[in-house]
Amino acid sequence: MKLVGLTGGIGCGKTTVLEAFRHLGVPCYIADQEAGKFYEEVSFLNEIRILFGDKVFRGDGSVDKSKIAQIVFNDKNKLQELNRLVHPRVINNFMQWSKKQDAPYVMMESAIIYEYDLQKYLDVVITVYLEKEERMRRLELRDKVRRDILEARMRNQMSAEEKMDRADYVILNYEGNPRTRQVSTIDQWLKK
Repeated sequence: MKLVGLTGGIGCGKTTVLEAFRHLGVPCYIADQEAGKFYEEVSFLNEIRILFGDKVFRGDGSVDKSKIAQIVFNDKNKLQELNRLVHPRVINNFMQWSKKQDAPYVMMESAIIYEYDLQKYLDVVITVYLEKEERMRRLELRDKVRRDILEARMRNQMSAEEKMDRADYVILNYEGNPRTRQVSTIDQWLKK
């Protein structure tokens, strides 16, 4: 079974592309979704407390992820430290999950595959590409977030162009572009 990564910058349309692969029957693992489950583990919460202190915890002991987001998107070192806690757990969880699947290949979606060297665990990486201005336009509409906040988030990721250069396959995700055909073609190549 091949282990395939799907990546791309914030707002490029990874979720839409992932759904197209899922529609073809590909088992899909969403790293952010799975990482969210770690916040229910006592050992992980203890590490979060060591890293950020009590200020990110609510009165009931749960983590206020919006407070963590405010910290990490303004402090690259804290973001890296958080990701050093999360990503070894993610890749381990993905490997365990993939062993339970029955398919020619499985897919892990993560915006930061290259940033944390996760590609070394994967056989193939696909990057979804969309130019920055269109990504900004979509994110402003979708998330109702100010442009300067989006810019700060983008600065914490590798450029879309660099991801595209490093990828094994690239899906161009423009309106009117044959996304379904691109996904289908890559799916056929991966099944060979």
